[in-house]
Amino acid sequence: MKRVLVTGARGFIGRRCLPLLASRGHEVHAVSSGAVPSAAWHRCDLLDPGQCDALLRRVRPTHLLHLAWITKPGVFWHSPANADWLAAGIHLMRQFYGRGGERVLGIGTCAEYADSELPCDEARTPVGPVTPYGRAKAALLESLRGLGTNRSWAWARIFFPYGPGDPPGRFIPDLIDSLLARRPFDCTHGNQVRDFVFVDDVAEACVALLDSSCEGVYNVGSGTGTSLRELAAAAVAELGHAELIRFGARPSPAHDPARLVANVDRIRRDLHWSPRIGISEGLRRCISARKDRT
Repeated sequence: MKRVLVTGARGFIGRRCLPLLASRGHEVHAVSSGAVPSAAWHRCDLLDPGQCDALLRRVRPTHLLHLAWITKPGVFWHSPANADWLAAGIHLMRQFYGRGGERVLGIGTCAEYADSELPCDEARTPVGPVTPYGRAKAALLESLRGLGTNRSWAWARIFFPYGPGDPPGRFIPDLIDSLLARRPFDCTHGNQVRDFVFVDDVAEACVALLDSSCEGVYNVGSGTGTSLRELAAAAVAELGHAELIRFGARPSPAHDPARLVANVDRIRRDLHWSPRIGISEGLRRCISARKDRT
Protein backbone atom coordinates (compact mmCIF):
# COMPACT_ATOMS: atom_id res chain seq x y z
CA MET A 1 0.00 0.00 0.00
CA LYS A 2 1.26 3.49 -0.86
CA ARG A 3 1.47 5.86 2.09
CA VAL A 4 0.82 9.31 0.61
CA LEU A 5 1.60 12.58 2.38
CA VAL A 6 -0.39 15.52 1.00
CA THR A 7 0.65 19.04 1.96
CA GLY A 8 -1.80 21.90 1.47
CA ALA A 9 -4.56 19.37 1.97
CA ARG A 10 -7.31 21.89 2.71
CA GLY A 11 -6.41 24.08 -0.23
CA PHE A 12 -8.39 24.62 -3.42
CA ILE A 13 -6.78 21.63 -5.17
CA GLY A 14 -5.62 19.60 -2.19
CA ARG A 15 -9.04 18.93 -0.68
CA ARG A 16 -10.17 17.44 -3.97
CA CYS A 17 -7.15 15.14 -4.19
CA LEU A 18 -7.80 13.41 -0.86
CA PRO A 19 -10.89 11.36 -1.79
CA LEU A 20 -9.34 10.44 -5.14
CA LEU A 21 -6.25 9.06 -3.41
CA ALA A 22 -8.36 7.19 -0.86
CA SER A 23 -10.48 5.67 -3.64
CA ARG A 24 -7.30 4.16 -5.09
CA GLY A 25 -6.69 2.29 -1.85
CA HIS A 26 -3.81 4.45 -0.61
CA GLU A 27 -3.13 5.31 3.02
CA VAL A 28 -3.56 9.08 2.92
CA HIS A 29 -1.98 11.50 5.39
CA ALA A 30 -2.96 15.17 5.14
CA VAL A 31 -1.03 18.19 6.39
CA SER A 32 -3.42 21.06 7.06
CA SER A 33 -4.51 23.61 9.61
CA GLY A 34 -7.66 21.65 10.42
CA ALA A 35 -9.16 18.18 10.21
CA VAL A 36 -9.98 16.80 6.76
CA PRO A 37 -12.07 13.86 5.48
CA SER A 38 -10.64 10.82 3.66
CA ALA A 39 -7.25 11.08 5.38
CA ALA A 40 -5.30 10.94 8.63
CA TRP A 41 -4.83 14.54 9.69
CA HIS A 42 -1.55 16.09 10.83
CA ARG A 43 -1.12 19.68 11.98
CA CYS A 44 2.37 20.84 11.04
CA ASP A 45 4.07 24.14 10.25
CA LEU A 46 6.09 23.15 7.22
CA LEU A 47 8.08 26.37 7.49
CA ASP A 48 9.56 24.95 10.71
CA PRO A 49 12.24 22.37 9.78
CA GLY A 50 11.95 20.63 13.15
CA GLN A 51 8.20 20.11 12.80
CA CYS A 52 8.69 18.92 9.23
CA ASP A 53 11.28 16.35 10.28
CA ALA A 54 9.06 15.09 13.11
CA LEU A 55 6.16 14.69 10.69
CA LEU A 56 8.22 12.61 8.27
CA ARG A 57 9.51 10.40 11.10
CA ARG A 58 5.95 9.82 12.28
CA VAL A 59 4.27 9.18 8.93
CA ARG A 60 7.12 7.54 6.95
CA PRO A 61 5.45 8.32 3.60
CA THR A 62 6.32 6.48 0.42
CA HIS A 63 4.83 9.20 -1.81
CA LEU A 64 4.68 12.99 -1.45
CA LEU A 65 2.16 15.31 -3.10
CA HIS A 66 3.48 18.78 -2.26
CA LEU A 67 0.78 21.40 -2.79
CA ALA A 68 1.39 23.75 0.15
CA TRP A 69 2.40 27.31 -0.80
CA ILE A 70 1.29 30.89 -0.33
CA THR A 71 -1.79 31.32 -2.56
CA LYS A 72 -3.65 34.42 -1.32
CA PRO A 73 -5.03 36.22 -4.40
CA GLY A 74 -3.39 39.55 -5.10
CA VAL A 75 -0.56 38.75 -2.69
CA PHE A 76 1.22 35.58 -3.75
CA TRP A 77 2.71 36.93 -6.99
CA HIS A 78 5.18 39.22 -5.22
CA SER A 79 5.16 38.08 -1.59
CA PRO A 80 8.51 37.62 0.21
CA ALA A 81 6.95 34.43 1.61
CA ASN A 82 7.69 32.74 -1.72
CA ALA A 83 11.33 32.49 -0.62
CA ASP A 84 10.25 30.90 2.66
CA TRP A 85 8.13 28.31 0.88
CA LEU A 86 10.98 27.57 -1.53
CA ALA A 87 13.33 26.84 1.37
CA ALA A 88 10.67 24.75 3.10
CA GLY A 89 9.96 22.75 -0.04
CA ILE A 90 13.63 21.95 -0.59
CA HIS A 91 13.99 20.81 3.01
CA LEU A 92 10.83 18.70 2.83
CA MET A 93 11.87 16.93 -0.36
CA ARG A 94 15.45 16.35 0.81
CA GLN A 95 14.27 14.83 4.08
CA PHE A 96 11.57 12.79 2.31
CA TYR A 97 14.08 11.14 -0.01
CA GLY A 98 16.61 10.81 2.80
CA ARG A 99 14.12 8.77 4.81
CA GLY A 100 13.45 6.35 1.99
CA GLY A 101 10.60 8.13 0.21
CA GLU A 102 9.96 6.77 -3.27
CA ARG A 103 8.21 9.42 -5.38
CA VAL A 104 7.50 13.16 -5.30
CA LEU A 105 4.95 15.11 -7.28
CA GLY A 106 5.77 18.81 -7.07
CA ILE A 107 3.26 21.44 -8.06
CA GLY A 108 4.42 24.14 -10.41
CA THR A 109 2.82 26.97 -12.35
CA CYS A 110 2.48 28.32 -15.85
CA ALA A 111 4.15 31.45 -14.42
CA GLU A 112 7.45 29.59 -14.79
CA TYR A 113 7.30 30.09 -18.57
CA ALA A 114 8.62 33.05 -20.50
CA ASP A 115 6.10 34.95 -22.62
CA SER A 116 5.03 32.95 -25.64
CA GLU A 117 2.43 33.52 -28.34
CA LEU A 118 2.44 29.78 -29.01
CA PRO A 119 1.05 27.20 -26.59
CA CYS A 120 3.59 26.57 -23.83
CA ASP A 121 5.47 23.33 -24.43
CA GLU A 122 7.41 21.57 -21.67
CA ALA A 123 10.41 20.88 -23.92
CA ARG A 124 10.48 23.89 -26.25
CA THR A 125 9.09 26.95 -24.45
CA PRO A 126 11.80 28.72 -22.45
CA VAL A 127 11.49 29.04 -18.71
CA GLY A 128 11.68 32.73 -17.82
CA PRO A 129 9.56 33.70 -14.80
CA VAL A 130 9.15 37.41 -14.13
CA THR A 131 7.51 37.29 -10.67
CA PRO A 132 8.87 36.11 -7.29
CA TYR A 133 6.20 33.42 -7.32
CA GLY A 134 7.22 32.06 -10.71
CA ARG A 135 10.92 32.27 -9.88
CA ALA A 136 10.45 30.42 -6.59
CA LYS A 137 8.48 27.64 -8.25
CA ALA A 138 11.07 27.31 -11.02
CA ALA A 139 13.83 27.14 -8.41
CA LEU A 140 11.96 24.41 -6.53
CA LEU A 141 11.72 22.42 -9.74
CA GLU A 142 15.48 22.68 -10.27
CA SER A 143 16.05 21.52 -6.70
CA LEU A 144 13.75 18.57 -7.28
CA ARG A 145 15.68 17.66 -10.42
CA GLY A 146 18.87 17.51 -8.37
CA LEU A 147 17.39 15.74 -5.35
CA GLY A 148 15.47 13.33 -7.56
CA THR A 149 18.49 12.06 -9.49
CA ASN A 150 18.02 8.28 -9.72
CA ARG A 151 14.72 8.69 -7.84
CA SER A 152 11.13 8.97 -9.04
CA TRP A 153 9.57 12.41 -9.46
CA ALA A 154 7.24 14.49 -11.61
CA TRP A 155 6.22 18.13 -11.76
CA ALA A 156 2.68 19.30 -12.54
CA ARG A 157 2.85 22.72 -14.16
CA ILE A 158 -0.69 23.97 -13.58
CA PHE A 159 -2.28 26.71 -15.65
CA PHE A 160 -5.43 28.55 -14.41
CA PRO A 161 -7.53 26.36 -12.12
CA TYR A 162 -11.06 27.50 -11.31
CA GLY A 163 -14.22 26.03 -9.85
CA PRO A 164 -16.54 26.08 -6.85
CA GLY A 165 -14.68 27.19 -3.76
CA ASP A 166 -12.41 29.51 -5.73
CA PRO A 167 -11.36 32.17 -3.22
CA PRO A 168 -12.52 35.79 -3.55
CA GLY A 169 -10.01 38.04 -5.25
CA ARG A 170 -9.81 35.96 -8.40
CA PHE A 171 -11.46 36.90 -11.69
CA ILE A 172 -14.19 34.27 -11.95
CA PRO A 173 -15.65 34.36 -8.41
CA ASP A 174 -15.47 38.16 -8.28
CA LEU A 175 -17.16 38.46 -11.68
CA ILE A 176 -19.98 36.11 -10.69
CA ASP A 177 -20.48 37.72 -7.29
CA SER A 178 -20.68 41.18 -8.87
CA LEU A 179 -23.29 40.11 -11.41
CA LEU A 180 -25.33 38.31 -8.75
CA ALA A 181 -25.21 41.36 -6.46
CA ARG A 182 -25.92 43.78 -9.35
CA ARG A 183 -22.83 45.85 -8.63
CA PRO A 184 -20.20 47.16 -11.06
CA PHE A 185 -17.27 44.91 -11.87
CA ASP A 186 -14.07 46.82 -12.62
CA CYS A 187 -11.47 44.91 -14.61
CA THR A 188 -8.60 45.35 -17.04
CA HIS A 189 -9.00 45.56 -20.83
CA GLY A 190 -9.94 41.86 -20.81
CA ASN A 191 -8.04 40.84 -23.93
CA GLN A 192 -5.70 38.54 -22.01
CA VAL A 193 -6.04 34.92 -23.13
CA ARG A 194 -5.76 32.26 -20.45
CA ASP A 195 -5.99 28.48 -20.21
CA PHE A 196 -8.69 27.83 -17.62
CA VAL A 197 -8.91 24.27 -16.30
CA PHE A 198 -11.61 23.02 -13.93
CA VAL A 199 -10.23 22.26 -10.47
CA ASP A 200 -11.68 18.72 -10.30
CA ASP A 201 -9.83 17.91 -13.52
CA VAL A 202 -6.64 19.35 -12.04
CA ALA A 203 -7.00 17.12 -8.97
CA GLU A 204 -7.51 14.06 -11.15
CA ALA A 205 -4.39 14.91 -13.17
CA CYS A 206 -2.31 15.39 -10.03
CA VAL A 207 -3.42 12.10 -8.48
CA ALA A 208 -2.89 10.22 -11.74
CA LEU A 209 0.59 11.72 -12.11
CA LEU A 210 1.55 10.83 -8.54
CA ASP A 211 0.27 7.29 -9.02
CA SER A 212 2.13 6.81 -12.29
CA SER A 213 5.73 6.18 -13.26
CA CYS A 214 5.80 9.27 -15.51
CA GLU A 215 8.91 11.39 -15.03
CA GLY A 216 9.60 15.07 -15.55
CA VAL A 217 7.45 18.13 -16.23
CA TYR A 218 3.82 17.92 -17.34
CA ASN A 219 1.53 20.80 -18.23
CA VAL A 220 -1.91 20.56 -16.62
CA GLY A 221 -4.32 22.70 -18.61
CA SER A 222 -7.15 22.47 -21.10
CA GLY A 223 -5.09 23.28 -24.18
CA THR A 224 -7.67 25.95 -25.10
CA GLY A 225 -7.34 29.71 -24.70
CA THR A 226 -10.22 31.87 -23.49
CA SER A 227 -10.01 35.64 -23.20
CA LEU A 228 -11.31 37.37 -20.11
CA ARG A 229 -13.79 39.19 -22.34
CA GLU A 230 -15.09 35.87 -23.64
CA LEU A 231 -15.39 34.57 -20.10
CA ALA A 232 -17.27 37.69 -19.03
CA ALA A 233 -19.63 37.32 -22.00
CA ALA A 234 -20.36 33.72 -21.00
CA ALA A 235 -21.17 34.83 -17.46
CA VAL A 236 -23.43 37.59 -18.79
CA ALA A 237 -25.23 35.01 -20.97
CA GLU A 238 -26.10 33.13 -17.77
CA LEU A 239 -26.76 36.07 -15.44
CA GLY A 240 -27.34 39.15 -17.58
CA HIS A 241 -26.28 42.72 -16.73
CA ALA A 242 -23.51 43.31 -19.25
CA GLU A 243 -23.61 46.99 -18.29
CA LEU A 244 -22.02 46.17 -14.94
CA ILE A 245 -18.73 45.03 -16.50
CA ARG A 246 -16.32 47.95 -16.89
CA PHE A 247 -13.41 46.91 -19.07
CA GLY A 248 -10.36 49.11 -18.76
CA ALA A 249 -11.33 50.44 -15.33
CA ARG A 250 -8.22 48.86 -13.84
CA PRO A 251 -4.66 48.79 -15.22
CA SER A 252 -3.14 45.48 -16.21
CA PRO A 253 -0.45 44.19 -13.83
CA ALA A 254 3.11 44.63 -14.99
CA HIS A 255 3.65 40.85 -15.09
CA ASP A 256 0.49 40.15 -17.13
CA PRO A 257 1.28 38.25 -20.37
CA ALA A 258 -1.03 38.65 -23.35
CA ARG A 259 -1.47 34.91 -23.84
CA LEU A 260 -0.80 31.90 -21.62
CA VAL A 261 -2.08 28.56 -22.95
CA ALA A 262 -0.81 25.03 -22.42
CA ASN A 263 0.30 22.47 -24.93
CA VAL A 264 -1.14 19.33 -23.32
CA ASP A 265 0.09 16.76 -25.84
CA ARG A 266 2.54 15.20 -23.37
CA ILE A 267 0.09 14.50 -20.56
CA ARG A 268 -2.51 13.22 -23.02
CA ARG A 269 0.02 10.88 -24.60
CA ASP A 270 1.74 9.58 -21.47
CA LEU A 271 -1.11 9.60 -18.96
CA HIS A 272 -4.18 9.43 -21.24
CA TRP A 273 -5.57 12.40 -19.30
CA SER A 274 -7.77 15.12 -20.70
CA PRO A 275 -10.02 17.53 -18.82
CA ARG A 276 -13.66 16.44 -18.65
CA ILE A 277 -15.27 19.79 -17.80
CA GLY A 278 -15.25 22.48 -20.48
CA ILE A 279 -15.31 26.18 -19.70
CA SER A 280 -19.07 26.58 -20.32
CA GLU A 281 -20.05 23.75 -18.00
CA GLY A 282 -17.41 24.75 -15.47
CA LEU A 283 -18.68 28.32 -15.39
CA ARG A 284 -22.26 27.11 -14.87
CA ARG A 285 -21.07 25.02 -11.92
CA CYS A 286 -19.32 28.04 -10.45
CA ILE A 287 -22.45 30.16 -10.82
CA SER A 288 -24.60 27.49 -9.19
CA ALA A 289 -22.20 27.20 -6.25
CA ARG A 290 -22.06 30.98 -5.77
CA LYS A 291 -25.87 31.20 -5.89
CA ASP A 292 -26.11 28.54 -3.19
CA ARG A 293 -23.96 30.72 -0.92
CA THR A 294 -26.23 33.76 -1.23
